[in-house]
Amino acid sequence: MQFLADMGVSQRVVAWLRQQGHDAIHLREQGLHRLPNGEIFIKAASEQRIILTWDLDFTEILALSGTNLVSAVIFRLLNTRSANVIRRLERVLATSARDLAEGAIISVEESRHRVRLLPLGRERG
Repeated sequence: MQFLADMGVSQRVVAWLRQQGHDAIHLREQGLHRLPNGEIFIKAASEQRIILTWDLDFTEILALSGTNLVSAVIFRLLNTRSANVIRRLERVLATSARDLAEGAIISVEESRHRVRLLPLGRERG
């Protein structure tokens, strides 16, 4: 899978994804740390990447886009340490990789994650 990590996501998470065989980049690595959210969405769409973020604005951006071209994993964790983020992301990838590949917003909390398929209202087929 291909990922694009927003600024709030630790570079350790990106390194872990790479170790797992994923194509992952961080905005900081490309000097794009000030890129507006709309531009991040466009970049992710053009590169077919899944956005990793803490920014709830992406929920609205993706919902309003009306497409399933870009997926996002949105972290809503109290424990923001990299090890915890990686542990929760590992669980998401083990159970919801297909949803991400087909277009989804996944909200990740401490004890669960919630999948909303894109475009919103779409049901599993």
